[in-house]
Amino acid sequence: MERGLRVLISGASGLLGRQLLADFNGASSGWAATGLAFSRATGDLRKVDLRDLSAVQGVLDDVSPQVVVHAAAERRPDVVEKNADATEALNVTATQYLAGECAARGIFLVYVSTDYVFDGTRPPYLPDAKPNPLNTYGKSKLAGEEVVRTTPKLRACILRVPVLYGTVETIEESAVTVLLKAVQSDKEGTKVNHVQRRYPTHVKDVAAICRGIADRSQSDAASVCGIHHWSGSEMLTKYDMAMVMADALNLRKDHLVADTAVDTSAVPRPHDCQLDCSSLRSLGLDANTPFRGGITAALEPFVKK
Repeated sequence: MERGLRVLISGASGLLGRQLLADFNGASSGWAATGLAFSRATGDLRKVDLRDLSAVQGVLDDVSPQVVVHAAAERRPDVVEKNADATEALNVTATQYLAGECAARGIFLVYVSTDYVFDGTRPPYLPDAKPNPLNTYGKSKLAGEEVVRTTPKLRACILRVPVLYGTVETIEESAVTVLLKAVQSDKEGTKVNHVQRRYPTHVKDVAAICRGIADRSQSDAASVCGIHHWSGSEMLTKYDMAMVMADALNLRKDHLVADTAVDTSAVPRPHDCQLDCSSLRSLGLDANTPFRGGITAALEPFVKK
């Protein structure tokens, strides 16, 4: 298929960004994707500091994309709490630069946000539900949403997603895959959180949804403008995920203990941020990888033999 459309992907060295690049550059996509990174810019990725307005302007002028998918962010809540200024620069200021320059050039922007804009007390959450983030990470992403939402003349989709997993470079790259450490631990009575409810979502599903949004933005942008949600459908605690991993990978699980205590010393996290995805499904967009199959493929290379 002729690649007549161009998309620019920020955060292309990350877990989601790599999958976005692969999906948009797929043989039948019709898109030519350019990936941006900074600290981990290797191979064909272009090294661009999104906190530098002139650098943002330069790459947009050079690539001249029809769509930008902004997936770059500091998304580790514990890191964010200790690095508020750096998080503000990447999660808010960089978003402001991209939003303003996309608006000036008529480029459609997909801003990847998070379920952590909610406090997790009243699920499921519709896109128009009132946000109430509990931690600095959620607040920074909500601030990015506000920038996108209020930038004049910007055509954009704010896409909220939950915790992600997929083909990782290390198991520490995802809050889901890192649970393999507990599963493979030799320690008896290894505690795993069994309080907070999560909806682990494969990055290939999010990438497929982003491409669907990008496709629609070229023919019916109004239908995908505004706030939308995408999420896996299976509700699992971290303990549930660990048990699925153990079963699927034929690993022992009798050493795992469901931890139902609430850790008041940790960065606060919402209890249940189930996202209502009906707005995108009504447009015919859908992608849902069953957790067992998705996590098995992701973790098999890391299982101790």
